[in-house]
Amino acid sequence: MCGNKALTLQDLKDMKPFEMFASGKTIDNSSGINMSNSNRALQWVACRGGIHDWAIYIGLDGQSEEYVQAYGDKVTSESNIKKLIECDDEAFSWYRY
Repeated sequence: MCGNKALTLQDLKDMKPFEMFASGKTIDNSSGINMSNSNRALQWVACRGGIHDWAIYIGLDGQSEEYVQAYGDKVTSESNIKKLIECDDEAFSWYRY
């Protein structure tokens, strides 16, 4: 994504529409991303939208990144978003709920 620095609005503007710019794995519990507290392994992807907005989608571990991007659940908790993607306030304001 952006190396070791926080995501900025300029980073988003520099990306292509619908570009997947970060992905990873986490766990569904309070120490990871607590979506339903199932304790299952999860796969997530961060994607730019059609304009310089962005969102994070999450699915089960083992699903492809492309599948999660197309069919995953959108992460809507501010604390979960910020656990997955470090971003400045301006970039965060462009998060698409």
